[in-house]
Amino acid sequence: MSDRYCVFGNPVGHSKSPLIHAAFAAQCGQDLSYEALLAPLDGFAASVRAFVAADGRGANVTVPFKEEAFHLADRLTVRAELAAAVNTLRFDGAGILGDNTDGAGLLRDLSVNLAYSLAGKRVLLLGAGGAARGVIAPLLDHRPGLLVIANRNVARAQDLAQRFTTLAGGLVPRACGYPELAGQSFDLVINATSASLAGALPPLPVAAGFFAPASLAYDMMYGQGDTPFLALARKQGAARLADGLGMLVEQAAEAFHFWRGVRPDSAPVIAALRATSGPGRDG
Repeated sequence: MSDRYCVFGNPVGHSKSPLIHAAFAAQCGQDLSYEALLAPLDGFAASVRAFVAADGRGANVTVPFKEEAFHLADRLTVRAELAAAVNTLRFDGAGILGDNTDGAGLLRDLSVNLAYSLAGKRVLLLGAGGAARGVIAPLLDHRPGLLVIANRNVARAQDLAQRFTTLAGGLVPRACGYPELAGQSFDLVINATSASLAGALPPLPVAAGFFAPASLAYDMMYGQGDTPFLALARKQGAARLADGLGMLVEQAAEAFHFWRGVRPDSAPVIAALRATSGPGRDG
């Protein structure tokens, strides 16, 4: 029988993860099955345990369960512990091991697929949920000149900035609400909120110069055409736009390696999905 894997989410019907992992398995000659499973909002832990009892070997976790998965895991990788959020679970004789591959996926998409260097850049991260938590440490590792975390709930942003201050190597992440962004300018703006899933925008006080010359606007949501955030960035003069499809595939490749010990080639999978992808965000 094939080894069983899945992605848990709510909603989860839009997920491209089954297609991605089927492509990776075929490419790497791995015998496995992968499915999307809808977990009740109040029943994530029970859903995971039922999957483990049915001989599940591992799972991805998408919104809104990444922080709950962190508390469910018996053991954590270093990057999951830093993020306090988990998007990948591995089940073995020692229990549940939690990992976070979001940051590795984002940074590989930025540095390899988009050939974008973070060194010295002014970076704005929108949101303070599970998606944002997983990418802060890798962003800091690439030595930006500035990292600002903005969120509707300023206290959540402040908690994140404080959590990662000791990792910054001299760079102290800043935290603020959206109104405090007025008059600032950024080289890279990353939308890690769920606003695009609802066809909405974070309440950015955008004016001329918010997106600096040669800036990159990056939305973790993926799909055909511009998201509301990317449409705004285009209108406001961002030089480059990118959605989260590359990040989705790259974090999946990292998870696949975490489970199977082999690393698939992400480029052909990104190319195939780019031609057919509908809107969403998962992984």
